[in-house]
Amino acid sequence: MIWQDIIITTACLIFTISLYPQIHLGFKEKRGVISLWTSIPTFIGLFVIASTYLTLGLYFSAVMSYITGILWFLLFLQKIIYKNLPKIN
Repeated sequence: MIWQDIIITTACLIFTISLYPQIHLGFKEKRGVISLWTSIPTFIGLFVIASTYLTLGLYFSAVMSYITGILWFLLFLQKIIYKNLPKIN
């Protein structure tokens, strides 16, 4: 394992942990609060970056980038699914 893989993995882990409260809030309140124009390019970009990491042999970075991309995809789904539901207090 090279040092770059450790650094990228750590940064992606921080991104993943920081997304959890937003996803939890969306499910709890049944609201999609993230714009589609934010979530779509972000999850697609993360999947592309993860695939690139795989080709470079940065396996841990690739896995963490895929996980972060999946979380952004969940935010995208929340926006699609919850867009017409009334806000629950």
